[in-house]
Amino acid sequence: MENKDLLEEAKKFGFIQDNQVWLKPFMDFPARQVGEVKEVEDESLVYFAHRFDQFQEKVMALIKKIEESENKGSFLMKVMHLKEQIGKYDAVGDFEALHKILTNAENEIKAAISRNRDKNLSTKIAMITEAEGLQESIDWKGTSERLKELRANWIKTGPVEKALNEEIEERFRTAVEHFFTRKKDFFEDKHAMLNRTLDKYKALIAQSEELKHSDDFEGTTKKLKELQNQWKEVGGNLPRKTSNELWTKFRAAHNYFFERLKNRITETKVESKEKFMEDNLNRKKQLVVEAEELLNLKNMQEATTKAKELQATWKKVGPAKGAESDRVWERFMIACDKVFEMSSLEHYMRKKPLPAEKNSPADQIHARINALRDFIKYDKQEVDVLETNLGKLSTAPSNETFRTMLQGKIRNFNRKITTKTELIDFLKSRLNNSPAASAETTVEAGSENATRQE
Repeated sequence: MENKDLLEEAKKFGFIQDNQVWLKPFMDFPARQVGEVKEVEDESLVYFAHRFDQFQEKVMALIKKIEESENKGSFLMKVMHLKEQIGKYDAVGDFEALHKILTNAENEIKAAISRNRDKNLSTKIAMITEAEGLQESIDWKGTSERLKELRANWIKTGPVEKALNEEIEERFRTAVEHFFTRKKDFFEDKHAMLNRTLDKYKALIAQSEELKHSDDFEGTTKKLKELQNQWKEVGGNLPRKTSNELWTKFRAAHNYFFERLKNRITETKVESKEKFMEDNLNRKKQLVVEAEELLNLKNMQEATTKAKELQATWKKVGPAKGAESDRVWERFMIACDKVFEMSSLEHYMRKKPLPAEKNSPADQIHARINALRDFIKYDKQEVDVLETNLGKLSTAPSNETFRTMLQGKIRNFNRKITTKTELIDFLKSRLNNSPAASAETTVEAGSENATRQE
């Protein structure tokens, strides 16, 4: 607008009085001085008209922003501030029109705010309803995240009517705090429970550590098994890493003890076995003595029965080890063989009784010695035949079973020869110990010598 036009516009709303520039009254605002005439009155009016244009531009720029903005409520205070300045701003112009523009803007903003507050109230009531529905939840993680989202959205949501603000704020805060208080109490209880569980496990580990060096193997085994049962009953939900570390310590103490127990059992078994073997050997030695004494019995049928009983007893005694065991077995076998050979000899003698004139005790002994010599001769003949057959047998693998059988028979006949030879010595000892037969023995010996010299 040119200065001429501005001057005309200024004179509509202002005037000069006493060298001062005045704004005419409008609405409820009285006339007021806005400045002084510097030099020329019209120029002063134009100057204050320019100031009005500047103020009007500021108002219209604000109105434009309000129209373009979605959040009109944020401009309310600026509108009210400019509206308040209308009664103070030093300028000359149509302030009434600006007042109406700002008033309309203020009313529109307040209406928008009212609508937004209703919308905000609806939104916040929905958030309160959701928060109150979640306040008893035990989904601690998921609910915590959702309530945090609601709390952030609550802050972003605009205000509601002041009369309702305190009530809905309290309801929302109470619901959210109720959940987080429960969550805090739960994890405090859980932490305390985990500590109690941890203490129980540590106590069981400490007891196990104390027991692992014990030499009371039987009693400690029972105690450790009871500790293992207690460990299972503790339960709890410790972190996996912590649980594994505790179990490793607990198991190590038990493994240490039971490894010692295993070694002790092995040692005891060895000791028991050695004692068992020693007792068996002593028992077998006693059976040998009993078997060797059977030849002194007059009734060889009774001796044979007792020999068989001793053999049955021998089988029940159990094993013995070492070279001495083999020697004891050899003695026992020969002693029994002597009894059986002597029994066979007696059976043979009963079939060939001696004539009455040669039936003295010495004659009886001589007859038995001679019979044994005949038996030995027959046995040697058998051995010769067997050895001849063995020598003729080829080394083919198919003959191995037969070879083994022949070798076994040879060993048996040699054992019989040895047994009969020892029986002859036994009978000779009887003959030598018999006073009535001493002279006859001397004559027999001389006769035998003469025969050998011939």
